[in-house]
Amino acid sequence: MSNFGLLFLYWVLTLLLFLPLSSSSHSEAIEALLSRLDTRRAAPSVQESAAKAVLRRLLPTHLDSFQFEIVSKDVCGGKNCFWISNYNVSSKNGPEIMVLSNANRSQWSLKLIKGTTAVEIASGLHWYIKYWCGAHVSWDKTGGIQIASIPKPGSLPLVKDEGVMIQRPVPWNYYQNVVTSSYSYVWWDWERWEKEIDWMALQGVNLPLAFNGQEAIWQKVFMDFNIRKKDLDGFFGGPAFLAWARMGNLHGWGGPLSQNWLDQQLVLQKQILSRMLELGMTPVLPSFSGNVPEALKKIFPSANITRLGEWNTIDNNTRWCCTYLLDPSDPLFIQIGKAFIKQQIKEYGDVTDIYNCDTFNENSPPTNDPAYISSLGAAIYKAMSQGDKDSVWLMQGWLFYSDAGFWKPPQIKALLHSVPFGKMVVLDLFADAKPIWRTSSQFYGTPYIWCMLHNFGGNIEMYGILDAVSSGPVDARVSKKSTMVGVGMCMEGIEQNPVVYELMSEMAFRSEKVQLVEWLKTYSYRRYGKAVHHVEAAWEILYRTIYNCTDGIADHNIDFMVNFPDWDPSLDPSSDISEEQHKIQKIFIQLGKRRILFQETTSDLPRSHLWYSTHEVINALRLFLDAGNELSKSSTFRYDLVDLTRQVLSKLANQVYLDAVIAFRQKDVKKFHLHSQKFVQLIKDIDTLLASDDNFLLGTWLESAKKLAVNPREMEQYEWNARTQVTMWFYVTKTNQSRLHDYANKFWSGLLENYYLPRASTYFGYLSKALTENEKFKMEEWRKEWILYSNKWQAGKELYPVKAKGDTLAISKRLYEKYFN
Repeated sequence: MSNFGLLFLYWVLTLLLFLPLSSSSHSEAIEALLSRLDTRRAAPSVQESAAKAVLRRLLPTHLDSFQFEIVSKDVCGGKNCFWISNYNVSSKNGPEIMVLSNANRSQWSLKLIKGTTAVEIASGLHWYIKYWCGAHVSWDKTGGIQIASIPKPGSLPLVKDEGVMIQRPVPWNYYQNVVTSSYSYVWWDWERWEKEIDWMALQGVNLPLAFNGQEAIWQKVFMDFNIRKKDLDGFFGGPAFLAWARMGNLHGWGGPLSQNWLDQQLVLQKQILSRMLELGMTPVLPSFSGNVPEALKKIFPSANITRLGEWNTIDNNTRWCCTYLLDPSDPLFIQIGKAFIKQQIKEYGDVTDIYNCDTFNENSPPTNDPAYISSLGAAIYKAMSQGDKDSVWLMQGWLFYSDAGFWKPPQIKALLHSVPFGKMVVLDLFADAKPIWRTSSQFYGTPYIWCMLHNFGGNIEMYGILDAVSSGPVDARVSKKSTMVGVGMCMEGIEQNPVVYELMSEMAFRSEKVQLVEWLKTYSYRRYGKAVHHVEAAWEILYRTIYNCTDGIADHNIDFMVNFPDWDPSLDPSSDISEEQHKIQKIFIQLGKRRILFQETTSDLPRSHLWYSTHEVINALRLFLDAGNELSKSSTFRYDLVDLTRQVLSKLANQVYLDAVIAFRQKDVKKFHLHSQKFVQLIKDIDTLLASDDNFLLGTWLESAKKLAVNPREMEQYEWNARTQVTMWFYVTKTNQSRLHDYANKFWSGLLENYYLPRASTYFGYLSKALTENEKFKMEEWRKEWILYSNKWQAGKELYPVKAKGDTLAISKRLYEKYFN
């Protein structure tokens, strides 16, 4: 064939590759996948028992008030659904029949909840206790459950005669981010996991990520490729940093992992998977992305293994970063990928067909040639499919946003179309703020899940986009030629902003947009167990302010108290500035592009994310305090009161910090001392506030880490991991903080008083000395002192409280009077 003929053939094949399939092909492929997954589900009797166990743990007093039944999709019009109806006990015999005081009412006092899986049944149970009984279920660390409003057995409210059926508008409700396992789950035991899986079932989650224990699988796989355990010691990250070791961002940091840890996590993973399967969930397991130990390069010298570029290094030091990537086009990639899938099936059984892989997460291919990218994608899927012939590749779509300069339409199409249609599902990870489906023609025909990202680093900040959550999934689903197949929650850290996650969970069962003003009124009633006008009015304010962030910027909390600016404020922007200061300003600019909306301040000042009227939110706090006497015994109310007071004071502290810096620049000693001392006092006051609620304590985090250790060495290592993740995060030098310092910042009592407070005090001390003695700010000296302190704190063993002290309402009132009256 001539060169022209070859070129023409290549052009035709490329064009065919990029043509989207018809909507009928899309539906058929997804239906075939769903039908295959349905055949893998546990027996109806197993699922009914699992749903009953969820009820037992949630409402043990009402165990005999509900009857559960698994039904086929035919009963639900061909979709997954739950069906709530009254249950005529007079027509049944058995232990579930109760002798009730009101004989006439008791005939219909039980509730029959049908569902296509145990998850649907649990969701139906949750729906009923929410909308008929005014109950509320959230994470324990966000106030827990409110079930006092549920009538006693025998007095449950009736539903209408024919019952209520609610279908899923899309098949899947996905849950987790690949880093949630490190920011939130890392120190969990089975007791805590059992609670989380119950929460998932009640919220309708049926497609959860299941990433625990994979290092034990990798240990067995790599041993078959002649890699020793000591070679893996520098490959796996420490417990709190495993997510980034798995993605190839770092290696060895916080490690090595002990055999105890590996064995313990594998046992835990089997418990997790067993419970997920009993409830009818489809777990998503990991697959091979190409990340390999350095030793593999020596064992297979001819393999195409390259070292990745820097990732958050200081002076390009590769000690902890720059891992090795086996090229997907290398035959060894297929061998290892297949072996990993097979080993998981050997350990867990054939429990799923859906596997996550993110080879290109913050790691661009070596060339943007679409043909090459297509070949890489095909090779990655080939490794999966040789391990599991029915495998489906689930990929995070974060790269199309975070590296948009590389991933243009030809490159996106090449990757998405590199696998057979129906064999890839994309997570539109950041659809709540930056939906990719709108700008990519529905991911060029590839099935996708509309996801809410919402949280970075497990930060604690009140934030949300309720309108986007309410309308976004509906708009995507009904759009022309939609390929949406699910909704999902992909936060980096959980246990914050419960209102956002309750609404997002409901979108798995809502086919229309939610009327949020009315929904928030019922939310307030459910969360606190009674209707109180003041808090209803407060939630209306919060809806149009804090929970109405429309600037399109992801909210990574950079409040100065917990993410202290590392810069020299004495340098005039018009004067010559050092290379280091250039770097600092560049970092601020880069952060601004990605995650921050700057306040209106002088251009060279640090800026924080403020998207609402602080005056209005202070009024909302006043309304909460006015309701305090009526709701002070409610744990959910106390949590929200602490969180709202903290939010208001933290935003105030941002302005106080800037006032101090401006006074320093103006050489106004009196004002500088006034504002810097006020900033320090705000840290102390917020710490006191946080200490009054069990859910805002550093000690809980540290003790949960130590609890998993089986010997003193592990206890020391795990505590260092726990302390480091929420402070410096990554490595430092004598004069340079980690580039990720404060990324996972937390508003926790103990952390404020013993870490953030010494930092601010030391910094302002150096500024004060420079001001009073008319000398330059000794930034390098401050950094040395602070980094030395941080190193010692990270390695510390001092104990922190795990029980709250103080009266939340009284403390909040006192602080309101002190700062806002």
